[in-house]
Amino acid sequence: MPTFVSLINWTDQGVANFKDTVKRSEDGRTAAAALGGELKDIYWTVGPYDLVTVADFPDDATATAFLLRLSAAGNVRTTTLRAYSADEMKQIIGKAG
Repeated sequence: MPTFVSLINWTDQGVANFKDTVKRSEDGRTAAAALGGELKDIYWTVGPYDLVTVADFPDDATATAFLLRLSAAGNVRTTTLRAYSADEMKQIIGKAG
């Protein structure tokens, strides 16, 4: 499955409800699973982003649907990157010639 890394910032609402962040992450795992995906890693961070996640989803459209649902709750804004494993990168390089 494709892998996605999300750099996440809390909104004002998310900061105001910081005590619920672990519960929200558990809810996020459940929501991802319901779409056939998996939130593999969730890290709370210090610096320009409040959280970083690593997730697998069946395809880009499913990942986007999950991220839209997540953002619609109003607690976070995301910047998401499609990530490639070494094996996937070898295949890409092979296609590039």
